[in-house]
Amino acid sequence: MSPSEAAIIVARFLKANSYDETLDTFIREAGLPPSAGSTNRGDLTIEKILEEKQTFDMSLQFERLGTDDGAHGWSQHAPAVPNEISGPTRSNILHTSLPLVASTTSSDASEPLLVATTADRRLNVHNLPACTLKDSLLAIHDSPVLSTAVLKQTHLLTASMSGQLVVSDLQGVVFDKRRDHAKYVVQIVTHELEDVTWLATAGWDGKVHLYSIDVAATNPKLPAPVASISLPTNPEALLFIKHPDNGSLVLIITRRDSTHLFYYSVDSEARLLGKQNLAPHSNAWIAFTPSAIALCPTDSTLIAIATSAIPHMKLLIVRLMVPSMDGDASIASLVPAEETQASQARAALALQDRESAAILIQCNTMAPQTAYSTPALTWRPDGTGVWVNSDDGAIRGIEATTGKIIATLKGHEPGSKVRCLSAACVKAGDVKQEWLVSGGFDHKLIVWKPEPAE
Repeated sequence: MSPSEAAIIVARFLKANSYDETLDTFIREAGLPPSAGSTNRGDLTIEKILEEKQTFDMSLQFERLGTDDGAHGWSQHAPAVPNEISGPTRSNILHTSLPLVASTTSSDASEPLLVATTADRRLNVHNLPACTLKDSLLAIHDSPVLSTAVLKQTHLLTASMSGQLVVSDLQGVVFDKRRDHAKYVVQIVTHELEDVTWLATAGWDGKVHLYSIDVAATNPKLPAPVASISLPTNPEALLFIKHPDNGSLVLIITRRDSTHLFYYSVDSEARLLGKQNLAPHSNAWIAFTPSAIALCPTDSTLIAIATSAIPHMKLLIVRLMVPSMDGDASIASLVPAEETQASQARAALALQDRESAAILIQCNTMAPQTAYSTPALTWRPDGTGVWVNSDDGAIRGIEATTGKIIATLKGHEPGSKVRCLSAACVKAGDVKQEWLVSGGFDHKLIVWKPEPAE
């Protein structure tokens, strides 16, 4: 008789609670052996079943799916057909950017370009829409490039594993370089204003640096950081947004082992304006890191967040709760200090309810990952969905209004890591098409295009 059969489990419950007469009657009527009810370490019990059921019910509460009727759902003509791009060497793809618009050397015209960086320190530039190799630059950095950004639509900012930041052109001519980080610079973000360009870098030395660059200079230089933010854990993702009240620039930072979005002023003070909890009612056992964030292309108050949750990535779509520019150091500080402890608790709970209501979608993407994975995501250009990476070689498309998995793209080697994603609309002939670019540890750089029209 199986030790997990229902009758044996009931007998264990009766014996553990000293219901001896009932146990004797139950053993006789159920035809169990006299030793039924004895327990060994690890045996299944009613208490364990109830505990697992409670855990399962609680996990369901953290799945928050939309109920959209489809009017604003996943749009048609999504990328689906893989087209592999050949590079000069075979190496792990670390970063992609699509499209990068830069001036050509032969004329004042502009052309869309695709940039991909590899583990062998190369920065490969491809012409679009032909997807042909334009240049393969090897001398810009002394270590692999982890992030790139565009400056003035003519220059390229690149950051490497050694902590170095470089500004150059697309022919590999370096104008300036700095090394303000002690190790990996995992992300660069920029925001261009009329008279200045703001730049932020996140390094795995626990620091975020803010730079202000003169956009009028022909050969731009990298000045010393305007401000530096020291964090208790390594930063994971950065995002510039405009404050909804006055248009001031705000920097959002996420960091490892924290479920918060941290809002900072973009100036020489880099003040912490406030924070927003992405798991306001959660317990420690479901803690995660917001590893990648991206602003919705059609709604500047909405962001998508890829989390470090294991064994599968959780995707959040969240409404930003941007604190006041003259606020205190935490959204929680906006809760007034009441006279009684009970009223303070009610005010704190009200704040948690607001933060919970700001999470519009919280879903399981079924994209496998481990504690050593690098979650990545990119919005579809029309804002109807989000693409996420995985460690199984597949790319999954999640509908933004419902959290449902709509598409699964399989072009990378099964079981390989998809490291980076980038999406944009590219003009192919007389029409614009939505393209998706993915790079992986199977050495493949793939451009995904929509299926041809019938």
